[in-house]
Amino acid sequence: MTALWVAVIIAAVGSYLLKLAGLSLPESVLNHPRVQRIAHYLPIAMLSALVITELFDGGRQFTVDWPVLAGFAAGVLMLILKRGLLVVFVVAVAVTAVLRLIFF
Repeated sequence: MTALWVAVIIAAVGSYLLKLAGLSLPESVLNHPRVQRIAHYLPIAMLSALVITELFDGGRQFTVDWPVLAGFAAGVLMLILKRGLLVVFVVAVAVTAVLRLIFF
């Protein structure tokens, strides 16, 4: 078993335990205003992290990839329109993929 598989298994188990912990929390914790406020900004943080990782190539150099920025803009538009997290990611990925397919 390689180090990559160990990392994948650890990440999978950690993700499962984190999801299980979230489901096990009492309703009073989930309805707390601070938790609600943080949960509201999670899609923005996740979308930003995806864009940042895509803007750097394998050599750790910054590259401006306009299809990624257009996908990001489409995702931001979905956030402004108050769409769900899944819709935000699907639209952002779809716009990026279509633009790359057409122009590259």
